[in-house]
Amino acid sequence: MDEGAAMAETIVYELATKIEPEELLAFYQKQKHSTTHSPEKLQYMVDSTCCFVTARQQGELIGIARGITDGVRGQLVECKLDPAFQGPGCITRIDGRIEHDSEGIAKEMALRVIDALRDSGVERIDVLAYGTEVDFCEELGFKKAGGIVLLVMEPQAAG
Repeated sequence: MDEGAAMAETIVYELATKIEPEELLAFYQKQKHSTTHSPEKLQYMVDSTCCFVTARQQGELIGIARGITDGVRGQLVECKLDPAFQGPGCITRIDGRIEHDSEGIAKEMALRVIDALRDSGVERIDVLAYGTEVDFCEELGFKKAGGIVLLVMEPQAAG
């Protein structure tokens, strides 16, 4: 058995509705992922999430995927994997962004979130992908939506 296959066998996946906000924040900080430092906002995000899939090796959180839903539409809102587990094709090794997943860890997490969203009865599942994540999402079965333009607004700019 090669080293990569052995590593993949030691990964433990869990589907849950909640994760401890402190553990999630520590994971984000380790990945240098920009997120809120407000415990209240992080708790609200955790409480508003339909499902979490975690990947752990020897108890350490190495990956997270999560989905949200309004009952009709679901969204794979996050799939992050410690770049140390992504394989040699990982380029930037920042933010936990999925660039190359030679062991299939991120793919397994994402598919479990997609299954949980399907099981909840959603009629459509969306995902937003940035740069190198587009290929990853297309490998999961997502297709580019023609004509869609992402618009964003900082909340303080509303008015």
